[in-house]
Amino acid sequence: MSDKSGPAPAAPAADENQIIAERRGKLTAMRGHGQAFPNDFRRDALAADLHAQYGAMSNDELEPLAVAASVAGRMMLKRVMGKACFATIQDMSGRIQLYVTLDAIGAQALDAFKHWDLGDLVGAHGTLFRTKTGELSVRVTSIRLLAKALRPLPEKFHGLSDQEQRYRQRYVDLITNPDSREVFFKRSKIVQATREFFVARGYLEVETPMMHPIPGGAAARPFTTHHNALDMQLFLRVAPELYLKKLVVGGLEKVFEINRNFRNEGISTRHNPEFTMLEFYEAYQDYHYLMDLTETLFREVAQKVTGSATVTYQGATIDLGRRFDRLTMAEAIHKYQPQHSLAELARPEYLKAALTPMEVEVFASDELGLLQLKLFEATTEDKLIQPTFIIAHPTDVSPLARANDANPAVTDRFELFITGRELANGFSELNDPEDQAARFRGQSEAREAGDEEAMYYDADYIRAMEYGLPPTAGEGIGIDRLVMLLTDSPSIRDVILFPQLKRES
Repeated sequence: MSDKSGPAPAAPAADENQIIAERRGKLTAMRGHGQAFPNDFRRDALAADLHAQYGAMSNDELEPLAVAASVAGRMMLKRVMGKACFATIQDMSGRIQLYVTLDAIGAQALDAFKHWDLGDLVGAHGTLFRTKTGELSVRVTSIRLLAKALRPLPEKFHGLSDQEQRYRQRYVDLITNPDSREVFFKRSKIVQATREFFVARGYLEVETPMMHPIPGGAAARPFTTHHNALDMQLFLRVAPELYLKKLVVGGLEKVFEINRNFRNEGISTRHNPEFTMLEFYEAYQDYHYLMDLTETLFREVAQKVTGSATVTYQGATIDLGRRFDRLTMAEAIHKYQPQHSLAELARPEYLKAALTPMEVEVFASDELGLLQLKLFEATTEDKLIQPTFIIAHPTDVSPLARANDANPAVTDRFELFITGRELANGFSELNDPEDQAARFRGQSEAREAGDEEAMYYDADYIRAMEYGLPPTAGEGIGIDRLVMLLTDSPSIRDVILFPQLKRES
């Protein structure tokens, strides 16, 4: 839904101020004749429903039916032609044309209608017919102004062309940009389809706190706040993971939450400090099961929302219908950078040499897994266009994941990449409380050494684990990034109704 055109020339402020002043004058006159913002009009039809039910009928078929309709919406177009006028109104479903005549509504009502402005909200009663040009329309018998728009809409109704203005004034963007409206209709469908997917499989939807005494469940810098009555510092949720796993300890063995998370990080086309995640946990399963389930989820949601398991994203055809690739970091690096052999990628000295010319910070303490991760992120991640699970993440960067039995240096963890970005992160959960306590201590030491994203030691979570966390598989999926994929949106701001922006000057 990106707009490739440059910013439209801004109308001189004086012109807009004059328009607003004129509209305020009209509103003042309306107030003198009674209630200017009535609330007693009730519509009984939406534009899309009328088109769906009657759009295929000819006028000869429609006229005898005398289909009555009460419609309401924002006036987007108006043509005044003496005793007969046309207007197009827009409701949440689409647009419908109104045919307004002197004979049907009288001279006083017609004169008032002629003075209404584009952007005004109107309600009309009438009957359906088809015009000579073939447009399904309402032959109006009564019409009312329901709310006066004091500000003019952008000219030409192609939506706001200035990208930041579109995000900042989303209400105007939604009025004037049908592509933007479609993205958010699809977003709602994606969330609903995701919810139905898990409910159908016996998962329980739950809600966990947004304010935490200790930030946990992800390596991220939190937002802080203060609770006055308790006189304590709290942190906005960076992830719900630890609370959800406490529920698994409590016997809620299949849980999911569609939640808002908050991370005090930079803003980019992929990052917003407030974002939506799906997290789900199932006892007595492992990360292999999660990968299979995730493939099924993506296919089903895409099919429901777009009608196909194949989608187009920024010119690339993404096939969600086939089995997703499953590669270790070394295998992925070798596949997309064949000059690095698998044997060489198993040598720390080689990896350090390969990273030297890159703008990547390497420390003497970096071990094999972390070096592979740094090379992967620098050279390969953005090349994973088709769905690919990257498995076997280093243990030292996976503090909540279960170490692999055959190779404890890596974990039973994956990240799902599509279009060069991470969409999901899942693993077999670490359920050994003593191992988890040791990893928390390591994270705490990293915090003390200056790592603001390292986790805190969560004593309550350790206490919960000491009651026994069953073998569990858990995963988080970025809903915003999934919506980006399924709506062909290049920026996360395109799929968040009110993204975070700098304060207006």
